[in-house]
Amino acid sequence: MKHMSKYFFSICLLFTVFFVQSQETPADTIKKEINQEKPKSKTPKAATKSIADSIPVKKDRYGLRVGVDLYKLTRGFYDKDYKGVEFVGDFRLTKKYYIAAELGIEDKTTDDDRLNSTATGTYLKGGFDYNLYNNWLDMENLITIGLRGGFSTFSQQLNSYKIYNSDQYWGQIPPITDGTKYTGLTAAWAEVALGMKAKVFNNVFVGFGFQLKMLLANKEPGNFENLYIPGFNRTYDGNFGVGFNYTVSYFIPLYKKKVTIPEIEKKASEK
Repeated sequence: MKHMSKYFFSICLLFTVFFVQSQETPADTIKKEINQEKPKSKTPKAATKSIADSIPVKKDRYGLRVGVDLYKLTRGFYDKDYKGVEFVGDFRLTKKYYIAAELGIEDKTTDDDRLNSTATGTYLKGGFDYNLYNNWLDMENLITIGLRGGFSTFSQQLNSYKIYNSDQYWGQIPPITDGTKYTGLTAAWAEVALGMKAKVFNNVFVGFGFQLKMLLANKEPGNFENLYIPGFNRTYDGNFGVGFNYTVSYFIPLYKKKVTIPEIEKKASEK
């Protein structure tokens, strides 16, 4: 419950940033300025061109954004069974599409009804994001939906296990300590990623993401199942899993592209 309150507060914070930034620059500002400058009488072509040239040219920034997942980075402070870190990055290809990737390391001990095991390994995810949010003027916020392919290589250590005893008269047998380590395990999956990022300072973004995952390949030890896969998280209902992150990232601008305002472009074509 405590963790859910933290995630709810983070989501509310991001929506607040989006709302405040949206109110700072109304969507009709550019249209009003153009209409005020438009003369009532017919304007010569030269005058029309002069007015259009006087309007500042808007340019979108393109570049690389790199960051870290704060949730995984800080989880080890309050969860003794977890250690991990994830680095995130994306590169803007077009106005709406971004190449995205995540690279991480995890060490997670899972205590199940019948066995206790520790998964340790690395993972890599790659894919793309599509920005659903229409920014105004110099805003660079994102609400995205995307696809990822993930791959993990890891080991499993069987710490202990319990043997089921059907004879309740003698009671349950105490857990048996094992310690056997299984290496060379791998897993692959696909996931749908939903997320949002808000610019809070110059080039600094905070974001929240949620992933729905489907396991495609899973190499397991011979005598028990993988309860946890680095990058995929806990395995539920066999082949399905979920994940989330809370990130802070820094945008490195590399170049700019000119943005044409539709209303001005239409007027120019009519002339």
